[in-house]
Amino acid sequence: MSIWMALRPGPTGTRILATAAANETLLKAKLLNEPRHPRALPALLEAIALWQGETVRAALCVDTSDDGCATRLVHDAFPLVERTPLYELDLVHGRRRRHRDSLDGMGDFRDLRQLLLFEVAR
Repeated sequence: MSIWMALRPGPTGTRILATAAANETLLKAKLLNEPRHPRALPALLEAIALWQGETVRAALCVDTSDDGCATRLVHDAFPLVERTPLYELDLVHGRRRRHRDSLDGMGDFRDLRQLLLFEVAR
């Protein structure tokens, strides 16, 4: 069993959703849009894998409708799109979708759930 994780950087922050398979939410987070250290993304993926004892299958979503605000997370991730013993990270091109759900002040995560279902679970 793997942990599925979707990350979507944006101008107001990076949203992260991690699930056990497709139905159990493990982690929802909204972090700064740019990490303060270039190893932040691999360290996060490794930490989740080590904590849960499972491989993380992650998708970093880059919007095709980007308004020109590239984040350091995306730039730092390009050399990291790889498979390691602890995680797999793929770069996925998508478009921003606007939906609302009731995730207790964390914002909208339905688009990341869809990303997990259609990109990470394939």
